[in-house]
Amino acid sequence: MASIKEVALKTIDLEARAIAGLAPFINDDFEKAVNAIFSGKGRVVVSGIGKSAIIAHKIVATFNSTGTPSIFMHAADAIHGDLGMVQQDDVVMVISKSGESPEIKVLIPLLRNFGNTLIAMVGNTDSYLARNASIVLNTSVEQEACPNNLAPTSSTTAQLVMGDALAICLMELNGFQSGDFAKFHPGGSLGKKLYLRVSDLYADNEKPQVLASQTLKEVIVEMTAKRLGITAVVDKDNRLLGIITDGDLRRMLEKNSDIEKVKAGDIMTPDPKTIGSEELAISALDVLRKNEISQLAVTQEGKYKGIIHLHDLIREGLI
Repeated sequence: MASIKEVALKTIDLEARAIAGLAPFINDDFEKAVNAIFSGKGRVVVSGIGKSAIIAHKIVATFNSTGTPSIFMHAADAIHGDLGMVQQDDVVMVISKSGESPEIKVLIPLLRNFGNTLIAMVGNTDSYLARNASIVLNTSVEQEACPNNLAPTSSTTAQLVMGDALAICLMELNGFQSGDFAKFHPGGSLGKKLYLRVSDLYADNEKPQVLASQTLKEVIVEMTAKRLGITAVVDKDNRLLGIITDGDLRRMLEKNSDIEKVKAGDIMTPDPKTIGSEELAISALDVLRKNEISQLAVTQEGKYKGIIHLHDLIREGLI
């Protein structure tokens, strides 16, 4: 009897082969399918039954989130009233491994009577579904990962990947950008990476700042009061000259015995790393990581606006 690891590795290998086997099927029919959807004035209605219906749900979700309006229609429910969701300008895609399911055979003539472009994503190109479709996407596989070669595994993986290939091609044709993606994904850490800006975060923080001429005592009082472990050093016009961190203070105290004459301008780090207030928060995270620091001064047109801290980004789930 094979070990658990051996069975798992065989499963991965078989499904990887199924994906690689799709390459020859990216053909003229695939291009026709993409162009039919792209040029269509309606939605993409995706249908299936059993495991293929679950894959259809995922493809619909991917289409919708990447700029291609889509809707799911269960093949069994379609013949009991749900066909009403199919509109004149819609493109219909039916997903099936065998292409011979009874529900599919009932559904296809009805769809043909509607006159919609019918795309078959099918694992059997000699099937009833394939013969009656306008366009055929071949997702046949040599073998299911199931040891009995029965349970849909490799075949559903192939369907999923073919759906992703369609969605990504349509994204390219539609010129779908990260800003568009953000509109459809406003929630969670993914959405925040795409729309959350530095200005959304720093405004709630304290704003430690001193003039270059202020004394060491005043610097310590400001840093202690604002509790961010940092203070900006600014000029009278609020332009950022440098920063002082608690690390700068420790190093200065170790080196100097006469601290009465020390001014903020003497110990600041000039030209510090900064981030614009309208930059994406994820960009601030990149700067922090590359420079191995935990705070950034926020500026707008050279003027000091505040401090953004690594903890702000952690709190928003960007890490």
